[in-house]
Amino acid sequence: MEKKDSIKLNKAKPQNFIKNIIEKDLSMNKNDERVHTRFPPEPNGYLHIGHAKSICLNFGLASEYKGLCNLRFDDTNPTKEEVEYIESIKLDIRWLGFNWGDRLFYASDYFDKLYEYANQLIKSKKAYVCSLSTGEIKEYRGTLTQPGRNSPYRSRSVKENLGLFKRMRAGEFKEGEHVLRAKIDMESPNLNMRDPVIYRIIHESHHRTGNKWCIYPMYDFAHCLEDSIERITHSICTLEFEDHRPLYDWFLEQLNLFHPQQIEFARLNLSYTVLSKRKLLELVKYGYVTGWDDPRMPTIAGFRRRGYTPESIHDFSERIGVAKRDSLVDVALLEHCVREDLNKRAMRVMAVLRPLRLIIDNYPEHKVEEIEAVNNPEDISMGTRKIPFSRVLYIEQEDFRENPPKKYFRLFPGQEVRLKHAYYIKCEKVIKDEKTGEVKELHCTYDPESRGGGTADGRKVRGTLHWVSAAHSVKAEVNLYDRLFIKENPVDCDKNSDFKEYINHNSVETLKSCMVEPGLANAVPGSRFQFLRHGYFCVDSSKGKLVFNRTVQLRDTWAKIEKSIKDRKGS
Repeated sequence: MEKKDSIKLNKAKPQNFIKNIIEKDLSMNKNDERVHTRFPPEPNGYLHIGHAKSICLNFGLASEYKGLCNLRFDDTNPTKEEVEYIESIKLDIRWLGFNWGDRLFYASDYFDKLYEYANQLIKSKKAYVCSLSTGEIKEYRGTLTQPGRNSPYRSRSVKENLGLFKRMRAGEFKEGEHVLRAKIDMESPNLNMRDPVIYRIIHESHHRTGNKWCIYPMYDFAHCLEDSIERITHSICTLEFEDHRPLYDWFLEQLNLFHPQQIEFARLNLSYTVLSKRKLLELVKYGYVTGWDDPRMPTIAGFRRRGYTPESIHDFSERIGVAKRDSLVDVALLEHCVREDLNKRAMRVMAVLRPLRLIIDNYPEHKVEEIEAVNNPEDISMGTRKIPFSRVLYIEQEDFRENPPKKYFRLFPGQEVRLKHAYYIKCEKVIKDEKTGEVKELHCTYDPESRGGGTADGRKVRGTLHWVSAAHSVKAEVNLYDRLFIKENPVDCDKNSDFKEYINHNSVETLKSCMVEPGLANAVPGSRFQFLRHGYFCVDSSKGKLVFNRTVQLRDTWAKIEKSIKDRKGS
């Protein structure tokens, strides 16, 4: 009864085709009203935002329907897998807020069982040992318009196949000398059904099984059997596996095993980004980025280091939904999601990224005031803080122009502006470097009656500047990150080009002499702040110095798009 009640609640929520399938299965009492999903990453790299969508989907569905979700590592290729990747994947999933409980599995847990299943296929004349080379197998396979040809080894006897397969396991052959293939149909219109390879020889030590095995199952063979062994009900995967589904079903049918349902959805494609672990590995390997957790990378580790929140990624995953057709999602939507989340939770602070010295000549030389500032106007419960104010300040270089353009409301000679949370000041004098002509220092006067923004005569100013006290501010390094690629779709721009040709070589600017409020001196790594007028920033994990990574700028193009859509609907 409890599950039927939950179905009624689910129908009040936004639906997608996967939820519709699950709810239909529940209504028909299929799988004893169980919902059991899994997330099966291959530990050959760090997870990216596309994996985050899959994690949210699989764990989220299990939670919504009071079911279970397994974490299973597809560790069937020891040449590419590392323990580092396994630990990073665990960390990413936990950071996103999900827990697999006692359901942590590995493909290697089932190697003995998979070997038995392979022998069972041989005995039923549904698999054979093939001695063609890799190139010959490809040649015999045919094309989309031409049928394949049977391997000359396809007619080997059951006894010969069992013997050769046993010797393959014993390590008697070199890599590529033999493979085990399923015997299906070399004339099938689906190339995946043309006697696919299900075992190959790899003489590499495995991170869990050591040198016990020198033959390893292929993904298409192992995956469906692992799903069956774990009693998965809904095996959710990305759209490129749709053509593999007949093979998934064939193995389970031939072995007469519990049969999960494979369901495919469109993978995430994000603009100005590549979401391929192979391509991301190239960026790391050849030094285009500093590592898998470089804040410019679309990895979960990179987003975490850049200051993204789990909540913003959940929101993004929910907004893009689950579709059956591939599409390119605008990265501006992801940036919008993190802005919306950080707007609610990030403390507002003042930081001067390119300092210009400013002296208030009529302010008492040794006086220091404490200015009260609201920590977050979106959340009054975050309270206020005290900021020191003194005679010598730093403002942004860009906030002063000696010869300003029209409609420039910041500081210039003779102009009066407001200092955020403090006083009105007026620029009286400009000090320049005699050799370069560069502005080095500004001399101003202030109105003592204007603290907090009001004046005795009621005058108003249009420009408001942020600032820090020179004597009290803390030096920091700031990394200003931009998109890693200059093309909207770096993979599909030109089929004959290399995606690395479209790398943005100005994707990071490091400022080493920034000055921030003194309260940030002991900010812990991972802390997130809004630097007034600059954007959202996160404390980096760098040791020995204070470093901030820009998460996202304040400008929000996606919010403008949404507003435009709402305005059109309202008119």
